[in-house]
Amino acid sequence: MKKIEAIIRKSKFEQVKEALHEVEVNFFSYWDVTGVGNEKEGHVYRGISYSTSEIQRRFISIVVNDDFVDRTITAILSSAATENVGDGKIFVLPVDEAYRIRTGEKGGSSLN
Repeated sequence: MKKIEAIIRKSKFEQVKEALHEVEVNFFSYWDVTGVGNEKEGHVYRGISYSTSEIQRRFISIVVNDDFVDRTITAILSSAATENVGDGKIFVLPVDEAYRIRTGEKGGSSLN
């Protein structure tokens, strides 16, 4: 099992969610986060200067069985990309064990 964490643009969240559902990843958690990026310049939009060093993003946390890792990452990459600075990051971490609280079931089957 792996935990996949993705930090994406908030504007791309609906597309990412749909792409995950298409590859049968139907359960994940998400929350809004603010991060500090590498870009130090501000952008001007309609005469107002905006700082891009502090950026609003959505953080997605997904735990999947090993056979779902590639399709999950591909779905996020294809749906979250704008090809501009600030598209986000994906991290993959090992998960030692998972338990379904209701039944006490453990292992990969607890994710279904």
